[in-house]
Amino acid sequence: MNIVYFFNTVRHLKLVQIYYRFYYFFRNRIFKIRTIEKCPSGFGSINWVSNFKSQSSFSSKSFTFLNIMYQFPEHIDWNYSEYGKLWTYNLNYFDFLNQKEMISETGVDLILDYIKNDSILKDGKEPYPISLRGMNWVKFLSVNKISNTQIDKTLNSHYRLLFTNLEYHLLGNHLLENAFSLLFGAYYFQDEKLYSKSKKLLISELNEQILSDGGHFELSPMYHQIIFSRLLDCIQLIKLNPVWKKNELLIFLEGKASIMNSWLHNVTYNNGDIPMVNDSTYDISLTSKELFTYFESLGITSNSVPLSTSGYRKINLSNYELFIDVGNVGPDYQPGHVHSDTFNFELLKNGNPVFVDTGISTYEKNSVRQNERATCSHNTVQIDNMEQTQVWGGFRVANRAKVSNVNDGEGYVEAIHNGYKKAGFLHKRAFLWDEKKVTLQDEISKSTDNKSKAFYHLHSSIKKPLLKENKILLQDLDILIEFKGCVNILIADYQLSVGFNKTVSAYKVIVTFDQKLTTTIEL
Repeated sequence: MNIVYFFNTVRHLKLVQIYYRFYYFFRNRIFKIRTIEKCPSGFGSINWVSNFKSQSSFSSKSFTFLNIMYQFPEHIDWNYSEYGKLWTYNLNYFDFLNQKEMISETGVDLILDYIKNDSILKDGKEPYPISLRGMNWVKFLSVNKISNTQIDKTLNSHYRLLFTNLEYHLLGNHLLENAFSLLFGAYYFQDEKLYSKSKKLLISELNEQILSDGGHFELSPMYHQIIFSRLLDCIQLIKLNPVWKKNELLIFLEGKASIMNSWLHNVTYNNGDIPMVNDSTYDISLTSKELFTYFESLGITSNSVPLSTSGYRKINLSNYELFIDVGNVGPDYQPGHVHSDTFNFELLKNGNPVFVDTGISTYEKNSVRQNERATCSHNTVQIDNMEQTQVWGGFRVANRAKVSNVNDGEGYVEAIHNGYKKAGFLHKRAFLWDEKKVTLQDEISKSTDNKSKAFYHLHSSIKKPLLKENKILLQDLDILIEFKGCVNILIADYQLSVGFNKTVSAYKVIVTFDQKLTTTIEL
């Protein structure tokens, strides 16, 4: 481990994160945390309606998560880890209970088998999978009107374990998921203690994590969709069960949902896709279309807020859409889903993706994960193989590029970042657009001795571009791109992520230049 990277990572953490890392580390090794064995009495089933299909699947001891299918030969090993921690997490989420093909008897059998293995569970006893599994169990039990004392006892025990291990050491979306789940547990058991903690966390964390333009502060459109869907679930939970607590949280949650809906509308392309920036990929969350339908079905008042504090801009013209990143990399104390991608962009013509973010295909701490987060995997500029932002260790970030001098105008936006300041460089990029073309103007503050490279990643549907002198032609979409100030142009292969553990070959253009480069994309 690089001690400098470690120091530059830790120095951005909040004191509460450091405190709870040490507190949980020593407490859980010295003391045996006891959870309440006796299940609370006096509660009844709650109302729930399942609106959408599960993102995972189960059939006869065969599970499919993250585009990997595995069939257990005999008994289900709930600690199975051959496909990595995220696959094991998904096995323990129990999201497959919500697939339309799930028979209630089969679902109960799976839960009871899980309970039988409760004493030897590993990853499944961590706060995050407890949170997601808790919500999925409550939904399944409520929809199917199942009353089972053994299940309720275990579910209650898991909620007590979650309550004593809330993810204050991580914060971000993890703590928010804890809060969402506690609300489901509170309503299911009509538990005042769970409700009080959930209410406090939801108010503080949603105020912290939802930016003024409605974006989730970790700046991943995929995680925005996930958090938004969870928020809508909580609103539906309250509306379907109005007697208990009399909707104390409803107005607050609806207000947050309204601006999150606005942000998602602002960044979603006309073809329904989202930008694959930061940690984003396909087939993990509900689609934007599904979320818009869900939002409308709950009767929430819509709102319209322009993109601003998230650092993103989106231009919609008659024949193309341009998505631009001129913001900082995300919350300093929780940049786990951040990429080194300042001044990145995506471009679609008539709904067809042209320049794309490479997305992610893994959460494993390996070279693939490192490369997918690196500067060279985004549509931006790299100087002498340095990283704008020092991503490392799978989910860690040391020094970060800081953006300044953001200037928005009619038909343009420009900004400067200092990600290469230790080498004495500042990078300025301006985006200019009109109905017929998009222009990128890159300027480095001093000569780089021809060590600047601009990367342009093409979608996998696009054939190898035709290169002639300082121009390339994308025949498929009749797009001509000219590079002024270039020293060399190289067309190479790369792997485009189309889901976890799933990539396809595509082409990228690498343009070498010294100090100034003007890229004109004629559409």
